[in-house]
Amino acid sequence: QVQLDESGGGLVQPGGSLRLSCAASGSIIRFATMGWYRQAPGKQRELVASISSGGSANYADSTKGRFTISRDNAKNTVYLQMNNLKPEDTAVYYCNYQIPALGRNYWGKGTLVTVSS
Repeated sequence: QVQLDESGGGLVQPGGSLRLSCAASGSIIRFATMGWYRQAPGKQRELVASISSGGSANYADSTKGRFTISRDNAKNTVYLQMNNLKPEDTAVYYCNYQIPALGRNYWGKGTLVTVSS
């Protein structure tokens, strides 16, 4: 089992910034892909960004140029720096840890990000 502990959500004004963190613990395998997904009210959960153990990042078109994902393998932690936030970024953000080759996929409990004036 893998446990994911998220932090950093909150209320921010449009144009502001937030940094999310997610620390993984338990049966950690270093070559897992970690990432962030989000789900807004009435919408499906969608990928925000993901990063491989080697540092290769993948972003949703809506977040490119504004969000940056990074990870610290020594701390088993993934970060999401969110800049120039927009009201449409309002959602619950979920941390994800997955190793598709082993059929392992874990989710955090989610952290709420609200962008509003």
